[in-house]
This record gives sequence, structure tokens and C-alpha cells, in this order.
Amino acid sequence: MSNYLITSALPYANGYLHLGHCAGAYLPADIFVRYLRMKGENVLWVCGSDEHGVAITIAAEKEKVTPKQIIDKYHHANENAFAKFGMSFDIYSRTSLDLHHHTAREFFEDFLQKGYLVEREEEQFYDEYAKMFLPDRYVEGTCPNCGYEKARGDQCDNCGAYYNQLELKNPISLVSGKPPIAKKTIHWYMQFNHFQKFLEDYIESKASYWKENVLQQSRSWLKQGLSERPITRDLNWGIKLDGIDKLAPEKTAGKVLYVWFEAVLGYISATKHYYQDKNPEDWKKWWQNPDTKYIAFIGKDNIVFHTLIFPALLYAKNDGYILPHNVPANEFLNLEGQKFSKSRNWSIDLKDFLNEFPDYVDSLRYTLAMNLPETRDSDFTWKDFQNRNNNELANILGNFINRTLQFIHKNFDGKVPVLDEKDKKLPEIWNEIIHLDNNDLNKKKGFLNENEIQLIDTLKTCFFNISKNYSNFRFRDAITETMNVARAANKYFNDEEPWQTFKNDKARCAKSLFISAQLIRTLSIVFTPVIPFTCSKINKLIAIPDYTGGVNSYVPGKDIWSTALEFKLPEGHSLQAPKILFARIEDQTIEEQIKKLAGDSEKNNNLITIDEFSKIQLKTAKIIKAEKLPKAKKLLKLEIEIEGSKRQIVAGIAEHYSINELIGKIIVVVANLKPTKLMGEISEGMLLAANTQNGKLALIVPDRSDIDSGADVR
Repeated sequence: MSNYLITSALPYANGYLHLGHCAGAYLPADIFVRYLRMKGENVLWVCGSDEHGVAITIAAEKEKVTPKQIIDKYHHANENAFAKFGMSFDIYSRTSLDLHHHTAREFFEDFLQKGYLVEREEEQFYDEYAKMFLPDRYVEGTCPNCGYEKARGDQCDNCGAYYNQLELKNPISLVSGKPPIAKKTIHWYMQFNHFQKFLEDYIESKASYWKENVLQQSRSWLKQGLSERPITRDLNWGIKLDGIDKLAPEKTAGKVLYVWFEAVLGYISATKHYYQDKNPEDWKKWWQNPDTKYIAFIGKDNIVFHTLIFPALLYAKNDGYILPHNVPANEFLNLEGQKFSKSRNWSIDLKDFLNEFPDYVDSLRYTLAMNLPETRDSDFTWKDFQNRNNNELANILGNFINRTLQFIHKNFDGKVPVLDEKDKKLPEIWNEIIHLDNNDLNKKKGFLNENEIQLIDTLKTCFFNISKNYSNFRFRDAITETMNVARAANKYFNDEEPWQTFKNDKARCAKSLFISAQLIRTLSIVFTPVIPFTCSKINKLIAIPDYTGGVNSYVPGKDIWSTALEFKLPEGHSLQAPKILFARIEDQTIEEQIKKLAGDSEKNNNLITIDEFSKIQLKTAKIIKAEKLPKAKKLLKLEIEIEGSKRQIVAGIAEHYSINELIGKIIVVVANLKPTKLMGEISEGMLLAANTQNGKLALIVPDRSDIDSGADVR
């Protein structure tokens, strides 16, 4: 029996989980954990909500509530959705707990004492209007790497590049909508460059069995060379630094630990939380035990934090912490060929699916599992969900179980058939055969007919491949082989033709139905990791203990998995009447979901009608006067003339045009915009300008000299 510590990336408690999240770090972890528990391994699976950082404060501002109200709302909602989805966490904790705050501050203070932290005075974007330093997610601009115009302050969602927020071009504060200034502040940097050689050796020690995408991304970062990274931020919401020894109060005021630094420590604090009411020191049996294999399930956007940053933190702490044995990161799941996007409503929230399809949770688990983005981005479609449910789960797995039980209830009084005298040794011989290698197997085949030989060969091959693929985190291959077991069972039933043998060879009929009944148990075991709710129903149908690798039924050391191919149901064992395990999904149901998705997309993709556009009055105007605004280096106050009528516009073009260039220029303005006040000045319109590739602004002007002010722009 081995020790396995499993973690899944802590989801932000700033919104509801969608199906893309489920396929990334949670469903594959649950499948793996249930597989391990079925084998009797000693397993602990920890997860929880990531409840600090700017994502939380932004969500709070949008919903006009406090950050505490946001995390409470989404933590409980996501915890409930996870439970209904079958996620069998041992603990689902929270980073807002005092226990986590204490753990994170302990790491910070330790690194401060060891000299791994360096205090730096640096420039950071500051919003003069909102009177606050701007965390990275509060800034948007043009990516310095690829030119994407909606890049975040520290990372581009388009190309994946990381950078200092001051490198962002054309930055805009998402708080006030104004360009921020650079202002000095103090932060503490972790010297990750000290751990370059250690991390290089660590990554290369995993080269033979880690996923290629994980190795490539980790090596890429190491090739560039690790540098110091700030681990504090100016923010009101988070783990505060007040009261830390050797740090002046005026320096720590308003400072919190950067969420990327403290969130990964949530795995440790979650384990402490699990043992808080048991033996509080037992968390060390996992995190400080060299016999533990630590597996971290994440999405590809979290790779370096779990292969480089977190290992560096654990190594630097030098308290005997183990490092990740494997980080089987997944790529991204798309939806109907497009990226999941909450802003465009191109998304399916887990809670919404569970509300609309409460009887199809396992069908969703199976569909997602068969489309896990293990090596490349994959896709969820409603049609595939329907096909997987109807053509595989219902027609193959459900069909075999249903007709086996129907035949037994009709012809054998609902009990496992009693074997003919000549077949009485079948269970003993079968149970011996399934554990033999192929050479010894050939010596035993004389007792079996051709259909049984073919069946046992297929079962042994499939079972070996299922176990091997699960152990290598190849879940799609494992589940494909699992469905092949159901296909083999159906083939055996068809080849034996019990509807015929019942008439002319009852002994053979009893034997084939005896075997078929055993195969139902086999199927329940091998399908348990992926469709546990259905397997619980199957266990009831064949009246065996309900063991599906869940937390409540789990017994370390109890190996059910290795008995999957054995005959365990005795002759005369009572079986329940068959029930429909997978109801068919009709075309109309799927069409409604596709239309709903398309409809939401159409309503929210920023398209407007011609009637809406007709409300905007675009006119040419002549600039007759321009002057700079004091204390606003980017703004100019313009006096413009439209058909003899004068008005004032405040525009952010001071860094792009001189006053002399502007006087007399014909420009295009939005003429019917409500007046607003900027820097104490009234602005009665808006001029039109284009962003150039080098970050400059270019005014939109007529390309003919005979256009005067007041002309309509269409």
C-alpha cells in the first residue's frame, strides 16, 4: 500500500465553475483518486477555494458587495456543485481561514529570516483618480509581446507572455477608465534565481515520465533564467503583513501577500485543516514523508507555479517537505469549437447543467472524460454528449446489464443460475486463470469453450491496459479500454445465444448467464472511477456492498480493484429486477441547448442593430483652439466648431499631437454625447482616433480637402 497525496488547483471563489474547469483539474483527479481507493491505496485528496487577490475584489465591485460576501457566496456554491458532480475530496478548505493566513505568513517570515527576500522600491501603476495602486488585473492595455489590445497587467491571455505591468503599452485603469501614472512603492521580492540549478535538476529528474507539455513549459522558463519575483501587493484584501518582526509598520501598511505566492500554500493549510479536529500534527505524515507520492492536478496555465515556484518554496523552507512526484497538467477544453467565455456567455456553468440534467451527471462525467484535453485542447459539444449517452452508455453498458438481468429474472427466478454438475469448478478455475500469465493460461483453457476463451483473453488485456493507463494519467485511453470490457460482455452474450440454449442446452445457458452475472460486477468495478453514481446503482441491482471509492466507504488496504475479473457472486444469489440506467436524450433537448448557447452568444457579443447605431451622430468638426490641462500630461482642452457652433472637448492626445499641429484640423467627433466633466473641465463630445501598431494615436480625418466642419459622417 502506497501513500498518495493528491491536490487539485484551488478555484477562485469569484464565480461559478464551468465545464472547462471540471475537465482541467477536478474530474481527472477524482477519477484517479477513486481508482487508487479501489486499489486500497492510502490516499488524501485536498482542495479548496482560492479567496484572495484582485479577482475577488473585482467580482465584489461588480456585484456591489464586500469581498467576504463574494467568497462566501461562491465557495459554498462551488462546493455544493462539486459534491453533486461526484468530486470526492477528503477536504474542501478555504484560504480565508486563519489557519491558512498563519501558514502563509510563516513561510514569508522564514524566507525573510533566511535572506531569500529582498526589499525593493519600485514603480507601479497608480490611479490618481481612484487614489490607489493598481494590481495587475486592474490594468489593461496592449501586450508588449504580441500587440493584443486587451492584455492584463502581468500576463497576456492571447500569447501567454508574462511581463512587468509597466511594460504594458497604452495602459488604462479598469477602476477609473483613465491612463494610470507610475508611482514608487515598496515590495518584497523572492530571489528565485537562487534556486535555478536545483530546479533544473529537479525537472530533468522527471523527464522520463512527465507530460511533454509540462516539461517544455518548465524548461522554457528555466532557459530564460529565473529572476526575482515580487510576492507582495498593495491591496486591502488578502493576507496582511502587519506585525511581522523586523518590518517597519509604515512599510507593511496596506501590503498583502501576492495571491500566486500564498495560494499554492493552501494545499498545506487544507491538509492542516483536515487534521485540525483529529491529530493536528498528522498533516506532516503527508507533506513531510518521503514515502508519499504527491500528484498535482492543474490546467496548463498553472504549470510553472507547480513545477517551479511551489517546489522552490518547499525546498527553501527546508523542513522536509516533499516535492511533486508528477504534475499531469491538462490543456484547455473548448465549447462547441470556441473558448469558454463568461463575458460572451459562451459557457456552461456546472450548477446550471446539474439543475437541468440532474439524472445525467455520470453521462457528463463520461463525456468529459472521453474528451479530456490531455495532450492538446479538446472540445465539448452537446451532440457528442448525446451520442456518448445514447450510443455508448445506454446501448453498450446499460444494454448488457439490462438484458442479462431481464433474462435471469425471466428464466432463473431472478437469481444467479445454479451451474450444472460438470461446471461446478468454473468459479475456482476462472479465478485462477485470470491471475495467470499467458503461458500458464494456455494450460487451463481446456475447461473453457471458445467464447469463454475469447472473453477471458479480452478481459485480461483490457484490465491490464486500464490499470496501466490510469497509472500513467492516460485517462481517455483507460476509459476507452473500460468501454471495451462492456463491448466484450455484449459480444459474449450474443455469441452464447442464451435465447437458443435455454431451449436445447440448459446447462450451457445457465453457465453463460452465470458468467454474464459476474460480468455485471466486473463492469461496476472498472467503471467506478468515471461513473460512480451509476455503479452505485449497479451494486444495488446485483446486491453487493456499495463501494465506489468515495470518502465515506473508503477503507485503506481494502483492494477491490484487483478482484474485478474474479467470480464473486455465488450460485443462487438474488438479483434485483433491471432498471433503466441511462435514459436516452432526444434530439429536441440537445437542439434547445445549442440554441440557448447561440442565443446567449448573440445577445452578448457586443453586436448592435442598425437602429442602435443610427442614434450616434458623427460629424466633422474644426479645431480652433487647443491648450494643455495642468496636472494632466495626457489631456488637451480643445475648442471645436461645428457649423458655426462652438463647444469644448477634453481629449487624451497631448502626447501624440502638438498644439500647432491641431489648430485648423478637421476631425470626426461624436456630436450627441452627453456632456461630462474631466479634470474639472466640461467635455461636450468625443473625437475619434485609431491606435497604431507602435502605440501612438492617429486622429480620424477626411481624406479630401473640400470637407468642412458640420458634415455628417455615415
